[in-house]
Amino acid sequence: MSPRPRLYLFLAGIAGLVACYLWAFGGMPAFGHYPGPYGPAILRAAIAQTHATGVVSAVNFEYRGFDTVGEEFILFTAAAGLSVVLRRLRGEREGGRAIPDADNSNKRTTSAAVRVPALLLAGPTVLVGWWLASHAQTNPSGGFQGGVVLATAFVLVYLSGEFLAFRRLSPVALLDAVEAIGAAGFAAVGLTAVIMGLPYLYNFIPLGQIPGAVSSGGVIPVISFFVGLEVAAAFTAIIGEFLEQTLLVRRGA
Repeated sequence: MSPRPRLYLFLAGIAGLVACYLWAFGGMPAFGHYPGPYGPAILRAAIAQTHATGVVSAVNFEYRGFDTVGEEFILFTAAAGLSVVLRRLRGEREGGRAIPDADNSNKRTTSAAVRVPALLLAGPTVLVGWWLASHAQTNPSGGFQGGVVLATAFVLVYLSGEFLAFRRLSPVALLDAVEAIGAAGFAAVGLTAVIMGLPYLYNFIPLGQIPGAVSSGGVIPVISFFVGLEVAAAFTAIIGEFLEQTLLVRRGA
């Protein structure tokens, strides 16, 4: 198919998607007028049942935890699929990776106005991401948000012109292992409940004495931690694969 028909097909698909979104938005209730019974019921019961004041995280990791497992593995599969495709395009072989010579050539185009703030913000970004991933039970945060922020810290290192440092801080083998641990850890929490004779992802850890405390929430902070690991590793791996592929293209490989 030539580029022009592909463009027309793409525009037709986008037009259909926009039409469906507008149709869906037109049927939504007005802001503050939620008609369903589930939201108010969860708001009344969530804190007492989970000791988590971050009710959104309680919903994600407990009330609809099985759906969240599926969402996490969608990201895991996407990252794995992208890595397999791009690494094969770069000529990866068993026992080694065909990586281009890294030369930090992008330093020539990185101004001090970008380099200095990026390096200064990398550390605080890691701190914020870790806080978000570890406080899902207390605040509107969680592993998904925290993982994305943690991955952003690695992007800041790259934006500062330090491609070699980015690669050293995010080796492929380590990222793959962390991503697998995060995804498997989430599933293992649910399987542990099953082994104990409880429903999958049942909150079997003590909830803590004080609702909203860091030590409260039972399995919610544990799941959020594993989700943060998986999301951070997946996004960092995806970004790294794209950067290496871009470097190969720029060098004419």
